[in-house]
Amino acid sequence: MILRTTTTPLQQQQQLQLLLLMLLLPAITMAKTVNPTGDPLQIQIQPERGLPEPRAYMPDAQHLDFVYHDHEELTRFLRATSARYPNLTALYSIGKSIQGRDLWVMVVSSSPYEHMVGKPDVKYVGNIHGNEPVGREMLLHLIQYFVTSYSSDQYVKWLLDNTRIHILPTMNPDGYAVSKEGTCDGGQGRYNARGFDLNRNFPDYFKQNNKRGQPETDAVKDWISKIQFVLSGSLHGGALVASYPYDNTPNSRLLKGICRSSALCAMFQTYSAAPSLTPDDDVFKHLSLVYARNHAKMSRGVACKSATPAFENGITNGAAWYPLTGGMQDYNYVWYGCMEITLEISCCKYPPAYELKKYWEDNQLSMIKFLAEAHRGVQGFVFDPAGMPIERASIKIKGRDVGFQTTKYGEFWRILLPGYYKVEVFAEGFAPREVEFVIVEQHPTLLNVTLQPSKRIEGIGGAMGPAGIGVGVGPGPGVSPGGIYRPIQAPQHYRPPGPGPYAGSATSDNGIFSTISNGLNSLYSNIFG
Repeated sequence: MILRTTTTPLQQQQQLQLLLLMLLLPAITMAKTVNPTGDPLQIQIQPERGLPEPRAYMPDAQHLDFVYHDHEELTRFLRATSARYPNLTALYSIGKSIQGRDLWVMVVSSSPYEHMVGKPDVKYVGNIHGNEPVGREMLLHLIQYFVTSYSSDQYVKWLLDNTRIHILPTMNPDGYAVSKEGTCDGGQGRYNARGFDLNRNFPDYFKQNNKRGQPETDAVKDWISKIQFVLSGSLHGGALVASYPYDNTPNSRLLKGICRSSALCAMFQTYSAAPSLTPDDDVFKHLSLVYARNHAKMSRGVACKSATPAFENGITNGAAWYPLTGGMQDYNYVWYGCMEITLEISCCKYPPAYELKKYWEDNQLSMIKFLAEAHRGVQGFVFDPAGMPIERASIKIKGRDVGFQTTKYGEFWRILLPGYYKVEVFAEGFAPREVEFVIVEQHPTLLNVTLQPSKRIEGIGGAMGPAGIGVGVGPGPGVSPGGIYRPIQAPQHYRPPGPGPYAGSATSDNGIFSTISNGLNSLYSNIFG
């Protein structure tokens, strides 16, 4: 008698799986690991050698993962976003780095391709120091958040409908290319490909900056000379604080005290932490507090390390922290009236990628709320009597010597806190005018100013010029030989052609203490950003 064995369907399925596993064994590398507790062996299938680690991010994917993106990936993401959201974004390059990488800027707005009258321009700049890339990634995620939230988030919709936001994710792509993830301190990758610190490469009011201009800083200078930016933030790493102008000071020297125990310890004396305050110090403190208080941790003022300073409310005056020459935020403010602050957003300069999501959660609200401050204060137009806009009219808030100019459409904006103010307006061929106005908390003040043409002075002696200015015999100050009154032009900005009024005293300290000061400045920069 022949016995036949039968198998159930479940047994047949198990046999088939075993057969398939045996066929695949030659193509699989198996590693046995023994649990120290003596548990049964576990088989782990390892990927074939030579394949890259899996990444969730794909350049053309809908969502942006929390990883660091090299320049090629960054470029693909920006191009894909611009193609996917043509009504909300526009991509342009302001120039190239030394090694030929584009300095991409993404405009995010409901009117991305052209300036809309009455809509202020604001900006963020990231990665000016190549080894501080958290800001670079935060700005990519901010772009992604804006375009994906426009139709569902009313606050984002309002912001993009009323603001043109320019985002430069990386100002120093060459430095980033040689930086190392996980490096919290040090200078590798900080500088551009020629070894220049780009945040020490701008013209400076207080001291003559003799450092040769670099392509990256030249591109930014050209950029902000063409667009009247109202507000700006520069994202850094190495500390957790919002720093505001001035970064430099006329007396940025080491304390002269000599240690009794050793002459060497004089080299490690701290800077004389004296604030260097702008005429708009109240506004700069407010802007810094807006960022710090909307940040998850910054306003606590906790020091990153035991040996580093703590900052009250998470803000500091730049020079009070440590003075520097050639900084970008002072240049924005002094030369063009743009209110820029420096945002140090990570204690570690180049933290591991797995921490990026945490940084986004910490900074997301701050980055959005900060940009909305461009709609605080006064805004309006300067016209001639026919209602035509006056371009490049010089404007100054009385008592605040740093001025600004109108756009080609006659527009102007100025961030101010609630209070009573006077604005002084000057334009070539027009009589100057002073106007009083009030700022309230709830909404910006709309102020239109009409300038009257300068009057021709008939005859000589005793004639009165415009605004009740008496004119004596012959052309006096502000009167051209042709008899046309031309007001003595207020400077466009608080921008002298050379070093500032304190440059002599600030640069006269050329001895050993000056050398030590420069050395400690560099050391401070490498540690804190």
